[in-house]
Formats: sequence, C-alpha cells, structure tokens
Amino acid sequence: MAAKLNLSGPSDSDQSSLNDQSVSSRSINRSLRVAEKQRRKNEAGDPFVLALKYFSDVEAGTPVLGNDDLERNLVLVEKVAYSKGLSPEAISIMLEFAMSLRMGTILCPRVLKCLIPATVVPQEAVVRAVVWLGVGKIPFGTQVLFIKWVLTMFDMIDAKDHLRAIYGFIFSFVTEENLVCMLMMRVFRVRKLLELQSKLGRQPFLLHLLSLYKVFCPELVTLSIPSRMKSGFRNHNSPWKSVLIGVQKRNGSQVASSIGLAFTIKDKTNTRKRKHCHLELPALSSVVNKQAQTELSSSRKVVPLVQLHSFAQLLENMHHIELPAQMGSLLGSSLALQYLDCVQDESALLRLNFWLGYALHEEFLFCGDGGASQNSEEALQFLNKLLSTQHFLQEGFSSSEAFLYKFLSVWDGSLLRPQILGLLSNIPVVPSSQIRQLLFEPLMQLFFTSSMFFKCGLMEFSHLLPATCLCPENMTLSGFKDSVMELVNFVGRLASVGLQLEGCHSLLLSFILDFYETVCDTFLKYGLPLVVMPPAGVFYPTLFAADPVSVDRLAYIMYRYKVNLTSAKNQEKVTEQAFHISRQTFREFNHYVVVMVNCLWNSKMFQPGMDVQLGEELLLKSNVPEYWTSFDLIHHPAFLSYAVDFHQRCWPGRKDMDLNSIKHSKPWSWYLEYLFTQGYDGLKQFVQSNISRQLTAGDGQDNSLSTQQR
Repeated sequence: MAAKLNLSGPSDSDQSSLNDQSVSSRSINRSLRVAEKQRRKNEAGDPFVLALKYFSDVEAGTPVLGNDDLERNLVLVEKVAYSKGLSPEAISIMLEFAMSLRMGTILCPRVLKCLIPATVVPQEAVVRAVVWLGVGKIPFGTQVLFIKWVLTMFDMIDAKDHLRAIYGFIFSFVTEENLVCMLMMRVFRVRKLLELQSKLGRQPFLLHLLSLYKVFCPELVTLSIPSRMKSGFRNHNSPWKSVLIGVQKRNGSQVASSIGLAFTIKDKTNTRKRKHCHLELPALSSVVNKQAQTELSSSRKVVPLVQLHSFAQLLENMHHIELPAQMGSLLGSSLALQYLDCVQDESALLRLNFWLGYALHEEFLFCGDGGASQNSEEALQFLNKLLSTQHFLQEGFSSSEAFLYKFLSVWDGSLLRPQILGLLSNIPVVPSSQIRQLLFEPLMQLFFTSSMFFKCGLMEFSHLLPATCLCPENMTLSGFKDSVMELVNFVGRLASVGLQLEGCHSLLLSFILDFYETVCDTFLKYGLPLVVMPPAGVFYPTLFAADPVSVDRLAYIMYRYKVNLTSAKNQEKVTEQAFHISRQTFREFNHYVVVMVNCLWNSKMFQPGMDVQLGEELLLKSNVPEYWTSFDLIHHPAFLSYAVDFHQRCWPGRKDMDLNSIKHSKPWSWYLEYLFTQGYDGLKQFVQSNISRQLTAGDGQDNSLSTQQR
C-alpha cells in the first residue's frame, strides 16, 4: 500500500516544497514585471527619451517654422549633448534625422554641431549617413560639415571595417573643388588636384593642400609652392574638440582612458614654457570601452591589439585586428610593429605618419624657444624609440624624412646630434636634381661651422647610406646611381676640406676611411654598377699619414677597388651588358696604384708626372739625403719605427745603423714578412695583388689594371 501511495502522487512534504517554489517563482516574475513597468514609466516620463522618440518618429515634411515641439526637444538634446554627451543610440537617431532631411535642410547643420558622443560613435550610423550623401539633396556646406565631423570623431568610431569598404565612395566627392580640401589624397587623387589647379589657377585652398601633400610625397607634387603662405584652412573642429574635453572631464576618467583622445587646450598663461606633450607615446588602448567592446564582439570578431600578448596570437587574429585609438602607441609595442610590417595597412601607415609628422614639427620646428628645450630626456627617448622602430621595420617614415629636410636648415649641429644623424641614415636616396638643395647645402654649412666631432659624426652617417639604402620604387636604377654618385662625390669634397681644416686629424681620417671602405665595394657587395675613386685630397693625406693603420687601410681600399674593377670588367665581357666602367675611372685607379708602388716600393717619390711635386732646388735646400726614398716602407714616418726594430733584430751587433741595408734581396723579403706579421693585412693584400717581380713595370693604360715590380 505504501508503494502504491508513492506511485499515485507526491507526499505531503514534496507538495509543500513544490508550492514554495511556485510562490517564489511567481514572486520573482512579479518583481521583474514591476521593475520593467517602473523602467518604462521612468522612460516615458524622461524628457530626453521623449525628445529622442520625437526625432525618431517625426514624419517627413513636418514644418519647422512655428513648431514649438521641435524647438523644445532639440534644445533638450543640445543641452544633454553639451553637458554629458550623447549615447551611441542617440547619435544614431539624431544623425539619421539630420542626414535624411525629414524636416528640410535648415536643421541639419545645427544637429551635426551637437553630435558630441559620450562614449563611442556607431559605425553603422556613419555608414548610413554617408549613404544619404548620395541622394544629392544635402547642401554643399552641410556635406563639408559632415565630413569634418567624421574626421574629428574618427578615433571614436567603434569599428572601421565597413567604413573602409566605402572609402572609394567617400572620395568620389573629389569632383567638388572645395570639398576636396577636406579629404586625404592618394596618388591618383593628387593628379585630380593638379588638374583642378590648372583649371582654376593658383587658388589658395588648392595650394595649401598641395603643399601639405608635398611634405609626404614630394615626388608627386613637382610644382613650386611659395615658402610663405597664410594659413589656408581654419581649425573649424576646435568647438567639437573643446566640448569633447569638457564631456570627458565631467564623465570621469573611465571615458578618457577608454577612448584616449589627444585633444588638448592651450594654456595661454604658460606659453613661454613648452612641455613635450607630443613626445609622450600614448598607451596602447582599444578604441572603445570594455562594455562597448563586449557588445561589438558579439556581432563581429574584432580583436584589439592591446589584448594580444604573443606572435602566435597575432597570427591567429591577423585579419581581425582593431587598430588603437592613438596610432603613436604603435611605436611602443613590438607586437604592433610586427603587425604593421606584415600587413602593410595603408590607412594605418597614413595615420601613423600623420601623427609622427605632427609631433616632430610641433616639438622641434614650431616651438617658441627655438628648440632649446628639446635637449631633454623626453626628446631623447622619443627619438631613440623612433630610431629603434625604423631599424625594426628596416625603412624610414616619410613624415620623419620631410621633417629632417626642414630641420636641417635650422639645426645647430649639436642638439641631439647622434639621434638626428641616425635618422638621416634611414632616409631614402633623394633624386639628384633635388639632393643638393635638400641635403648638400644645409649639411655643408653645418660641416664647415661645427666641431671636429660633428664632422666625424657626419662621415659616420655618410658611410651608412650606400650600404643600407635600396633603390626606391619611384626611382629608376640610373637615377638611383646618379644620386649615390652625387652623394659620394659630395662626401669626398667635404672630407678633403675637412682634413685641411682639422690638420689631417687621425680620428677624422678614420671615419673618412670607413666611408671609402664602403664605397670601394659598392659594385660587389651592394650590386650597384658604380665605382667612384676617392679624391686626391683624401688619397695623399692618407698615404703620407704618420700612423701605419691609416696607410694599411688605404692599401686595403685600393686592393678592394681592384677586385671590384676586375669583376665589373669581366662581367661586362661575359654578359655584354650596357653597364661599363668609364675610362676615366681606370685612369684614376692606375695612377693611384703607380703612385703607391713608386712611393712605398720603388723609392721614387717626387718624380715628374706625380701629383705631389717639389722643385729640385727646394729639395736640395732641405738637406734631406736621398729625398726620393723618404716615403718607402723603410723611411716612411708610419713604418720607421718598425724598420729600426727590424734592423736591431737582424743585425744586433752593429753600432752604426744603415736602414738601406734592409733593401737587399733577402732582408727585404724578411722585412715584408715582419710587417705582415704585425697585422697589416691590407698592405699584404695590396702588395700581393699589384706587385710582381716577374713582370715589367707598367704605367697604367686605359681599361687596364696596373702591375708593378720593384
């Protein structure tokens, strides 16, 4: 019976438990209904919600004049926008109302001016607004205002994938002569600007936009632009920025940290003391706050860079990366730089170049104290970070290149010298038609008016350029070769005069020889069909240097020149290519080899036909015995101490020292081996490649390589 009772229904205790659960469930549901009812009641009574509902439901053609409801609701929206900012839903409703022109064109500018976001701007609202532009009914001034609003709020848009997809549609408005000045141009759009300039003449708005673009791509804008022009574009966005700053301050640090806008208001009371606000790298942060990011991730997969911590995670999410709010933050993240290097996102590079160019120009060119305050830890860290970034990417930024060309004309040569010269070593090769004005003239003034240490630094920077720069895409190989040749000849002229000014200082000479160790291998190591010999102002001071290291390095350089010339000549015979070494280059090389062999080996200094000649009467008055042997490997000031030491080792019992006895056959061979064991490998390679006792001495014919004997 008990079992039967259990099967027939629940017990009293079970029934009591079910009743309790039912009561509890009904109580919870009732509480939810009450809360929802209260929320709807509150919303129904909220004037701002009612105002948004009015603009959402208003019918097309509703009159504006005399409409008190419209004015009351719009004033309420403006009040909330300027005090707290508008929510994403409110932005969508008001932007749709304005761009759809449901109540005509009068209200549209007024509504756009009050679209101040409290958190983020919905991407879909912007896309729908752009679509309304194609209707053709929106006045031109309103179109310009909308474009300005989008540019100002660009970093606050929650996502940009759909927006980037319609960039072509946005840029179709380039046919409007004034609206074009509000858009960033690409290559083919620069051509449109030039067409408008030729049609309309030298209009100020076109000239200012062309001058701005010439900073970033000077090769695309070849026309001359006046160096001094009044401001072409007023900052119409400052009211939006000022209100945004106020909204962020009132809403607290959460909004400011999540959005991370770089808007600042100038403090007129502190204009004399400039702070490096632009040199501080922003923190890598998401465009949207955490709550908005969670909602966004549910609809589409967007991964902020700040959430990635390894290269493997970067690869997994390569096509779903959300760029940060501040592009300058990429400089402080190696993972972000890897993304930039792998993807080559054009929009990201444009934004980063714009931010970087603005920071460099503001802090180093347009500061009121002439750059004196830039000698600080902030500037040092900023430029070092920029250098490390460019070394990581193995290329320089176009904005830093444009900055350097302007900065060289006002630089004193000492301010942050290692960093500035390091940036110079990363710029691409400039066309030969522009290289004199952009580089040679300012560097020449700095070189002749600065200290020896600056001269050494400039030589160090110069020897990096031919080795690190590849032929740019917008330059032919012939143009690239001409530019490198211009650079090498320019450095040769600076080196010749610098050695005279500094009394052939050994430190400066060392940096100059570093440069020519790079130049002598231009053909073999760097694949550039070019061989440029050093000028006489560098060759002879090195040959007559008082230290043996300089003479040994010159011998090595001449040995490498011969290897490169021989390889180029052989390649020309085999492949029958158009490239060939000029006869003048062979003449210069053969002449230098003859001089070195006659000086160091044959003891025939000051002979007729040599570049260094002195009158015989003057030489006799010097009372120097056998003056023609003064610079051979025995009597040369650089090797005299070695000759004395070798003489004492070879003839320890002699009281009278006769260095000429070393020139006998066996002692001479021993002396050469003695010098080579001292580490002078360059001298050894030069002797072995250019001197042979079996062949007759040559004087160096055209298109031939000299071979000499003692």
